[in-house]
Amino acid sequence: MLMRIGGKESASLDEAWTEVENPATGEVIDRIPAGSPDDVARAVDTAEAAFRTWKKKTPRDRGMILFHAAQNVRQQHKDLARLLTMEQGKPLTESIDEVRGFANILEFYAGISAQLSGDTIRLGAAGDCMVVREPLGVCGAIIPWNMPVLIMGWKIGPALLAGNTLVLKPASTTSLTNLQLGKILDESSLPPGVLNIVTGSGNSVGEALVKHPSVRKISFTGNIATGLRIRDLAHQSLKAVTLELGGSDPMIVMNDADIDKAVEGAVRGRFYNAGQTCTAVKRLYLHEKIAGPFVLKLKARIESLRIGNGLEPAIDMGPMNSPMQRERIEKIIDEARDTNSGTILTGGCPMKEGSYKQGYFYSPTLVTDVTTGSRLVTEELFGPVLPVMTVPDLETAISEANNTRFGLGASIWTSNLATTKRAFDEIRAGIIWVNRHLTVPPEVPFGGTNESGIGRENGHHALDQYSETKTLFLGW
Repeated sequence: MLMRIGGKESASLDEAWTEVENPATGEVIDRIPAGSPDDVARAVDTAEAAFRTWKKKTPRDRGMILFHAAQNVRQQHKDLARLLTMEQGKPLTESIDEVRGFANILEFYAGISAQLSGDTIRLGAAGDCMVVREPLGVCGAIIPWNMPVLIMGWKIGPALLAGNTLVLKPASTTSLTNLQLGKILDESSLPPGVLNIVTGSGNSVGEALVKHPSVRKISFTGNIATGLRIRDLAHQSLKAVTLELGGSDPMIVMNDADIDKAVEGAVRGRFYNAGQTCTAVKRLYLHEKIAGPFVLKLKARIESLRIGNGLEPAIDMGPMNSPMQRERIEKIIDEARDTNSGTILTGGCPMKEGSYKQGYFYSPTLVTDVTTGSRLVTEELFGPVLPVMTVPDLETAISEANNTRFGLGASIWTSNLATTKRAFDEIRAGIIWVNRHLTVPPEVPFGGTNESGIGRENGHHALDQYSETKTLFLGW
């Protein structure tokens, strides 16, 4: 599979390659160019040239191209989903949902394209002002491996509708579906050079993209350390940044909640995509009055999950995306055992026997009696491990939920409106769900507080992140 620059397939100028593995089998399924800073420069030059004409198209015309691309994605969703499962590992049903989600995003932005407008300010004797929003120019986007298709949509939808051109760097382990989507966009009348995809490592391609003087904005989704470095590099040239840096989302279940619904919510919220989701349930707080029966039901439900190759039928959870991700989870669980900082009720080990031998599988894990300060709750657990804590009341639950450096999402499970309002008012997070978790439609602004990041994706709010105001002052 080749990079896409200027609407055409292109190899790296250095002619180096990176293999892409199926995490369920360890099989090499394709290879991608290991791009270089020279490739980034070539892509940015191409994007600059395309920007001159793309910015002149009306928002409605740009929206029609996005809508046409969405229709083509829907027609090919099965093939795209299969490719996504093969390179990322998630079950085919989840891949189908993600590809359809990509189409939903493009359709949403196409749908609001005719609504983009400016403001008129009447100033009396001083005159009148017309305020419009203009695109920034060439933007850069760096996306992760966990939800590569959905997050690609989050970046390109508002960026392109606002009139920018884009250079996208996908994750090295999950570039194939991104490249195929780029091809579909090119075939859907997107002018050459409006969207360019350069594959390669973060140290080479990612850093070159952030440092390039012609790139006006960087949107990054990934870990905190990389995000902070991108922020510092971007600020040296006053680039705009949007950073989504993960979270440690709490789920609070009160004693008046629907227990069965909350159990299902916890299982889906934690083990969807093998727990490799920014907004996954990463800390579960149960009111002490319902903790016992809740944990019993939760344990049984977790043990019923079917684990395997995501291409097989009726699979609930696939492998982790890479051996590095699995090793990190192993170390945290081993530490919990060694320090008695949690009781492992089920799971807690890599799956390396039989049909799991060649893949990067880890057993769905439930841990109770988790102590304060354990890495199970202080770090972002990016894998199929659910730590459970018991709380005596809502005040304690909110205090524990806020005891984190993150602030991405949270959920409260209750039938009490006053409880809902207090949780919404006091929990520090960018999005708070009530009696559900994880869902983020394209209409809803998404982003976090504290070390979970800067800026917002999705909705009308994202368009503001990809444009700037320009004022015409009329002095009569």
